[in-house]
Amino acid sequence: MAGADRAVTDELSWESLLAWRVARQRLARRAPAQEWLDVVRRICGLHAQVQSSAELTLSARVDGLGRDVVSRALWEERVLVKTWAMRGTLHLLPADELALYVGAQGVLKPRYEQASWRKAFGMTSADAVAVIDAIRTALDGPPLTRDELADAVTELLGDVHLGESVRGSFGTMPKLAAFRGDVVFAPSKGQRVRFTRPDRWLGEDWKPAPAKEAMAWVLRRHLASYGPVTRESFARWFGMPSAAQAGRIIASLGDDVAPVRLPGGQECWMLRTDVADAVTAKPGGAVALLPGFDQYVVAAPREDSPVLPAAFRGRVYRPQGWLSPVLLVDGRIEGVWRHERKGRRLSVTIEPVQAIDGAVAAAALLQAQRLAAFLGTDEPEISWA
Repeated sequence: MAGADRAVTDELSWESLLAWRVARQRLARRAPAQEWLDVVRRICGLHAQVQSSAELTLSARVDGLGRDVVSRALWEERVLVKTWAMRGTLHLLPADELALYVGAQGVLKPRYEQASWRKAFGMTSADAVAVIDAIRTALDGPPLTRDELADAVTELLGDVHLGESVRGSFGTMPKLAAFRGDVVFAPSKGQRVRFTRPDRWLGEDWKPAPAKEAMAWVLRRHLASYGPVTRESFARWFGMPSAAQAGRIIASLGDDVAPVRLPGGQECWMLRTDVADAVTAKPGGAVALLPGFDQYVVAAPREDSPVLPAAFRGRVYRPQGWLSPVLLVDGRIEGVWRHERKGRRLSVTIEPVQAIDGAVAAAALLQAQRLAAFLGTDEPEISWA
C-alpha cells in the first residue's frame, strides 16, 4: 500500500517543523559562496518574477555571494536558465535540471484544453497548438524578441490574430511553449527580452524528461526542503488544478513517503528518511530578511497562525500574486520590511508583527549589514516602524 494510505505514525510540532525547514533551506546557517548552485537546486530554483529578488533570495542563503554570479550563470556560463515553470511563474533553474522541471509539466492537462482558457483568449485548442508549433519553428535560429517572434508566427501561419497572441497577453503563448520545452529566455536586447529554444541554448541533445518520472523527481526535491505537504499545498506550489491529482502523485512514491500529523490533526506527508530529523529539530534563533517572492514564503503554510498571524496575512500575500519581503524568526513570519538605496546610502525599515527582543533586533541588523555588503553600499541605516 502506498505511504500516503497508511496510518499516521509520527506527530510534528510546529516548532520542530519550522526549525527543520529553516535548516534545509539554508536559512539557519548560510552556505559558503562556492556552494551557491547547490542552494539553487535545494530550494527548487529561484522565483524570478523580479530579477533582483531572485538574487536576494540566493544572497540570503549564501555567504559572500558575488553580485554578478547570477547574471554570469545565466547568460555566460549557462548553468542557470530562465523560463516559466511552477505555477506558470518565471524561475531561474539549474540548466542540467531543466529537462526534469519541463517534463513534470507533462502530467498536467494543457491550459488550452480548458474551455475557460479558450473563451478568454478567443482561440481553439487547434489554434493554440498551431501557435506553439510555429513558435518552435520560428526559434530554429537566432534568439528573437517578442515582437520578432510574433511577426515570425504571423508569417508562418498567415494569420494576424494568431501572431498577435504571441505579442500580447503577458506572454501566454511563449509560456505554454515553455511548458512543452520549446522556449527559454536568451540575453535581452536592450530593454527587450528575447527567446530561444532549450536545444539551441543548452545543446542539440536537450529534450524533456518523461513526465511521470520527472514529476516524481520534482516531488522528492520539493519534499526534501518544503515537506511535509498536504495534497492541497503541493498542488498550489506546482500549479496543479486538482488536489486529487496531487494526492495520486504523492501516493505513487509508495513507501518512500511517510504520513505525519501536525498539531490540530492535519495529516500530511514527507520523505520517510527525513521524519526522524524533522521530529527532533530544534530552533536556534535563526533570523533572516527575505526578499519579495522568496521561495520560503511561496511554500510556507500560510493558513496556519503559528507561521503567520491571520490578521497580518494580507500584508505578506498581496493581490495579483505579489509577496512582500519578510522578517523571518525561526521559521515564523514576524514582520515585513523594505529597503531603499540612494547612491551608497541604504535605508532598511522593518515593521514587526509585534514587539521583538534585543537578540532578534541584533540579528536583523546583521542581516541588513550583509544586504548592504551584497549591494555594495555603506553601513545600512535600520529603523523599526
